[in-house]
Amino acid sequence: MGQQQLLLVILVTIIVGIATVVAINTFGSAADAANIDAVRTDVAAIASGSQGYFMKPTMLGGGGRTFTNITFEDFGFAANGVTADGLTAQNENGRYVISARGVDSFLITAHPASDEDYVAGTVDADGVLSGGTDATESGEATVTANNVTVLAFGSGS
Repeated sequence: MGQQQLLLVILVTIIVGIATVVAINTFGSAADAANIDAVRTDVAAIASGSQGYFMKPTMLGGGGRTFTNITFEDFGFAANGVTADGLTAQNENGRYVISARGVDSFLITAHPASDEDYVAGTVDADGVLSGGTDATESGEATVTANNVTVLAFGSGS
């Protein structure tokens, strides 16, 4: 094989290697973005379910126009597991925490599974969630009776 052909083979190998690395990085970025989108969809589902809970009278199992005691058990959210206190839920997209519950609003913090610091908790046979590590890149949204205000999500997402 001539020197020119050998040089051409080496050049093609380098180009294919670079293209493979770029493709892997692009795929990883797209997967992370898809997870963030799924988390945003989950937050919208939480807001929608909780707003229904807010409007339903207490004698029908609702909040009676308050979010004061809301938990994940009070509305239909597709969670793989919920903590014993009902304030944290987890599904394949990430972990969601209800906090700052008040009469007319509450805060939902979302931790996406695509974050490298996130570790999923374990769910027992009864659906009780325990353990796990929250993601450092999290998003927060304030839910009110008729609105969801996204305060922030991650670093530049």
